[in-house]
Amino acid sequence: MILRDQTAIVTGAGSGIGRAGAEIMAREGAYVAVFDRDRTGAEDTVRLIKDAGGEAEAVTVDVTDDAGLAAAITDLHARRGRIDILHNHAGAQVEGDLEQVSLDGFDRSWDLNVRAHFIAARAVMPFMKAAGRGVILNTASSSGILYDREMIAYCTTKHAVIAMTKQMAGDYARHGVRVNALCPGWVDTPFNEPFIRQVGGRDAIEAYIARRVPMGRWASVEEIAEPILFLVSHRSSYVTGQILVADGGETVA
Repeated sequence: MILRDQTAIVTGAGSGIGRAGAEIMAREGAYVAVFDRDRTGAEDTVRLIKDAGGEAEAVTVDVTDDAGLAAAITDLHARRGRIDILHNHAGAQVEGDLEQVSLDGFDRSWDLNVRAHFIAARAVMPFMKAAGRGVILNTASSSGILYDREMIAYCTTKHAVIAMTKQMAGDYARHGVRVNALCPGWVDTPFNEPFIRQVGGRDAIEAYIARRVPMGRWASVEEIAEPILFLVSHRSSYVTGQILVADGGETVA
């Protein structure tokens, strides 16, 4: 088990990619704190982990609540004595171009996709610095390096996550803390509903993926969990400030 005895936080782990990432970390020996605002989803993830022989706990928290998020992280450290991994995954898609997107939607995108990553990283960094080690993984998106049709809020925030990742990596490498970003492409989860609406429904998105993605298909959450494990484990011990794209070839098409 390559994460034996480590403590990990995964935000947005109540479903989808976040859940798959939490499960694979637990399978490799980590104690996983499942952060999600959906208590039921978080508890379901914990149940799946425990049923498979792993260790986890559910933490119900809205990551856009700065004080609540920081307090949950501090409390976990006080109880566990260490935080080795932070996977900032919670986020949202909000559709619309410059004229269509609501200002509230743009602000919500920023708060979830960027500010929450910043606040969580800020909260864990003193613990990681004191330990002389730690890994932060930020979920960006292939939309962070591509134009994404009429999705200005999502694209803007995901580009910002990449910039923030590189900045944190450069600033904290000397403290033994690695910071990287993962850019998933098309993964078939309910997360994509805003874009599916934007392009005109299920048939339209299937045609879009067949046309735009060289591999011609969606990814499964399990296929994204594997690069998550790579980036949070010692297998990537000399990797920091990097952006790993898992998109079926869309960004090279």
